[in-house]
Amino acid sequence: MMRLSDSIESFIKTLLSQDETEVELKRNELAEYFGCAPSQINYVLATRFTLDDGYVIESRRGGGGYIRIVRVVESGPQRLSYLINERIGSAITEEEAGRLIGQLAEQQVITSQEADIMRAAVSGQTMAIPVPDQMKDALRARCMRNMLTAVARQNRAQPG
Repeated sequence: MMRLSDSIESFIKTLLSQDETEVELKRNELAEYFGCAPSQINYVLATRFTLDDGYVIESRRGGGGYIRIVRVVESGPQRLSYLINERIGSAITEEEAGRLIGQLAEQQVITSQEADIMRAAVSGQTMAIPVPDQMKDALRARCMRNMLTAVARQNRAQPG
């Protein structure tokens, strides 16, 4: 007998076929369909559709609330999710960020214009605020993760 979590995961992955890299669902409708609490849906999303697994989850709560699950398209040998989680970590120096941005541009994951914008966003000039360097590196890492998440969303419709 298949566990409920497995059934929910399987159902969502079926919706995310090879052609569909994104699916939008209503949490309450999904919970009703499976006869479970919405928290069970949250559990499955939180544990089986993570960036490490190659997914980006966007959600909006409230009456017209939805969950959008986006399968991140692989870019070269590494997934953007690997970069977001492992390579950047909780802090990154300006030099490391610049190297990473350069690699992304070289692999044509981002355009040279996007690379210039990303470099400017994480530059020492941008981070010229009166806080310790480790705080600047943490802020730079957050910035990089958010920019790469945006790139992952943009790339979701392009073949990998």
